[in-house]
Amino acid sequence: MTDRTDAVDAWESLYRAQVAVLRQLLAEFPDDEVSFTEYDVIFNLSRQPDRSLRIRDLNRHLLLSQPSVSRLVDRLVARGLVEKRRDPNDARGTVAVLTAAGVEVFRRVGTQHARSIAARMSVLSPSEQRALAQLADKLRAGAEPG
Repeated sequence: MTDRTDAVDAWESLYRAQVAVLRQLLAEFPDDEVSFTEYDVIFNLSRQPDRSLRIRDLNRHLLLSQPSVSRLVDRLVARGLVEKRRDPNDARGTVAVLTAAGVEVFRRVGTQHARSIAARMSVLSPSEQRALAQLADKLRAGAEPG
């Protein structure tokens, strides 16, 4: 085996596992309040210290184009889950802020979603889960633009 073959095999294994687990999570996702992609936005906002992020920066956390993120945020604004504000440090920028209603939806949906995630991940021991998280973080850090 060459290093390249090992790299390709590792990538294919990681990718196929991600696709299989994601399909299960999508099938089990409680989408009566928010869609999976809408949840991704409120999840990412909830992880920020002030539950807000410039839309440009939010885009880096999602697998959507900038126009798609803007439309998605607009839908969440229309439903009262997110507010849009001018960036106090740069008037050209817009900040998305999770509202109290958005926090409540995140908690309700997130609790159910976390159960599904835990069930899917239960095939790994706690130490394997921690190792996977460390490896994935290392791989992601290596892919960040320098």
